[in-house]
Order: sequence, then C-alpha cells, then structure tokens
Amino acid sequence: MGPTQVLWISEQPALPADWPHHPAVWNIEILPPGEAIETLAVADYAAIVLDLPLPGWSAATFLEAVQRAAPGVPVLARDPKASIGEAVQLAHLGIHLFLPAGESGFGLIDQVIEDRRRGNLARLATQVNREDWERMLVGAGREMRLLQHTIRLVAGRRATVLITGETGTGKELGARSLHMAGNRRSGPMVAVNCSALPESLMESELFGHVRGAFTGAFQNRMGRFEQAQGGTLFLDEIGELPMALQSKLLRVLQEREVQRLGSSETIKVDIRVVAATNCDLTQRMEERRFREDLYYRLNVVPIEMPPLRKRLEDVPLLAAHFVDSVCRTEGIPAKLLMRETLERLCGYSWPGNVRQLENMVEMAVALSGDRRTLAPVDFPLPAPSADRPIGARGPLVAVPDSGLDYEQTLAGIERSILEQALRKTGGNKQAAADMLRLKRTTLSAKVRSLETAACS
Repeated sequence: MGPTQVLWISEQPALPADWPHHPAVWNIEILPPGEAIETLAVADYAAIVLDLPLPGWSAATFLEAVQRAAPGVPVLARDPKASIGEAVQLAHLGIHLFLPAGESGFGLIDQVIEDRRRGNLARLATQVNREDWERMLVGAGREMRLLQHTIRLVAGRRATVLITGETGTGKELGARSLHMAGNRRSGPMVAVNCSALPESLMESELFGHVRGAFTGAFQNRMGRFEQAQGGTLFLDEIGELPMALQSKLLRVLQEREVQRLGSSETIKVDIRVVAATNCDLTQRMEERRFREDLYYRLNVVPIEMPPLRKRLEDVPLLAAHFVDSVCRTEGIPAKLLMRETLERLCGYSWPGNVRQLENMVEMAVALSGDRRTLAPVDFPLPAPSADRPIGARGPLVAVPDSGLDYEQTLAGIERSILEQALRKTGGNKQAAADMLRLKRTTLSAKVRSLETAACS
C-alpha cells in the first residue's frame, strides 16, 4: 500500500454521514477492529483513525494494540460522545488529535500526514489563534506537547479547570493559553490572587458590593465574577482562599450566579473558571482547611504544569526565548548563547523552575555588558557535582549493622508510593496508574497484593 493510505477503523462499513467525501490525494481504507489489527502487521499507513466507540473493545486497550502493531504511525480518534476526561486519558495514552466532522477533520488528517513526512509530529494544531497561544508555551518536548494537546481538547468547553504545579512552572501562563485557545478569547481574562488580599476585602473583590453594604462602600462596585462575563476568571493560589468564602464560591460555581454584598439580587454569569495552586489540596482537605466538595467542583479537568527538571530538553528553547525577550525590551542588539553555556544550563535541575531560568537570563544579559555572546561565567550556577539528584546524595534506605527485612522494607516503600499517588488523585485508580506510568490493572493488583500481605 502507498504512503498516502489512511486506515479508518470502524464497525461501520462506510464513512459517517457528516464526512461526505475525502480528498483524492490520499485513500481511506475502512476495516473492522479485528481485521485492522491483522492488516497493520503487514501494511504501511500514513495515519490511522479510530472511529470510537468500538464494541467489544475499550478505547485504551485497542489503542495499545494499534500502537504495538504500527509503532510510529500517528493515531487520531473520532468520538462525538467522548467526555473531556476520556479524551484527556486517551491523549495521555498517545492519541495525537480528536477529529471534528467533515472538511475540518480532513484538514487535520492532511496536516498529520504532512507533519509525519517532515518528521515533526509536534506541529499538529490548525486552530485559528494557534500561533498566539502556542507561542506562549515554549517547548517541544513530550511534556509540553501533552500539555498543548490537553489545552486543545478542553479549550472550547466551559468545564472548570484546576492547574497544579510547583512555584515558577507557569500556571498563569497555562491559564492564559487555555483562555486564548478557546472560544472565549474575545472576552476578558480576569485574574485574582487569593493570597494577596485580606479576608475582609476578598468577598467584595470577588462578588462586588452595593452602596452602603459596609462602612466605606460609597458606591456600587462590580466584582471580579461580573468583570469576567463572557470570558475567563483565573483564581490563583486557590488553596489560600478562606474557608468562609469557599462555600460561597462553591455556590457560584454550581448556580452560575452571584450576589453583590448588601444586595438580594442575583446576577447570572457566563464565565469559564480556571483555578491554580502549588499546594497539595488533598492534604489541605485532610487538615480541614479546604472543602472536599469545592475541590471536586474545581478539579473537573486537572492540568499539571511540569517542573523544568522534567523537561530539560526545552531549556535551550526557553533560554533563547528569554534572551531575545530581554534584548528587545532593553533595546540592545541580540545576544547568542554559547554551546558550553547551553550544556551548563541543561545540566542544572532548576529548583525555581522556568521563573528562575528567566531571572537568571535577565541577570546574565546585564552582566555580559557589550559582549554579543553569553558565556558559562554569566550564569553563576552551582557546580554539577553539587547539583546531583536527591537520590544521588545518599542511599534511599540506610541498612543498619543488624540488617533488615528486605521484602518487608521493599513492600513498605511500594505501599508509600501507591498511597501517595492515590491520595494525590483523590482515590482515582486510573489517574494514579497514569501518574506512576502503570496500567490500571497492574496498580490494582499491587494494591490487592499489599492489602493481602497486611492482613496475613
């Protein structure tokens, strides 16, 4: 078969009614699931489309079978009834894109085929505004591609999003990208830092007030929810929101209406809420500092901003981006990063994440004076030997002179890892399995094994 052959895997013998025709530059072959797996072992395809659901198969299981039979071939999916959670899960498992109907879907298949020919599957998005929001998320590694894919999937929905990540990973940048990628980009994006205002002012800041509601309220004031009408409200550091306001926020998220302080009138709001935190909300729930019902209302679509140490392959792109940005802002000639400099930057773990790298680049540009190149000396980082991973600084488990029970110790470590993953995902075994790079069945078996061992 030629390189422009596309395999459409479906229980239906023909394309759906909303796909009336396809371009002549490539051919579609439609096969049922069982026959398709056999054919993939001997045939070559430019792209594969899964027309979900496939009776008798789970999407994840069939996707795994396709990837084993045709490694490296881009796999797309079509499922008009897929939930956001299902789409995100399949994206984690390797689906490149979810296809809309008709001509725009054909256009995406075309783009995938062309990108594969060029050996660049990172360039898959064709949405209007692609350049605007994707340019903000600098990076071409797997972590950033997955983040971009998740944003594409959820951008057009109104579902609430919870962005987590360490300090300095760019959570607000992720929120702005989500806003710009969706159909609310023409509306306002209003940001509120929940830790920056005292509790006495926070309620008025969020919900507004009417004249005379409290001492000093000399006129009506619109709150941030109303200001974000038709757009996005970004609640940063949501873990710092006082308990007294958490119940009011929950009501607004449920009813999609607000009441200004001092008023009984309800105001309908049409907004997308995105929250962010760098703290462990599950731990705060255990400490009764964060409402469990609010957590689940916010965590409809979870997005994690990866720490920079997990995507060091993006450091050269980020460093060059920041150098260009600083030089443009300062109105000075562009500077170049020496190869030795990039090697040094890529060998550092960046505990302060992208924000630390940005600040370090700004300092380096200033210290380099009139030099056109940035040398390693411009970046006063710890020597590589002092920047080893935590696990390299000493043994994870110290073996006493009297010895230890190897199996019991190993089981204890495994139990701790599984408990942490389940706690962070609110008991969701599939999400915990994804976090630990395990199959869900493997995780369940390990949990059962440890529970059995504990009871024996």
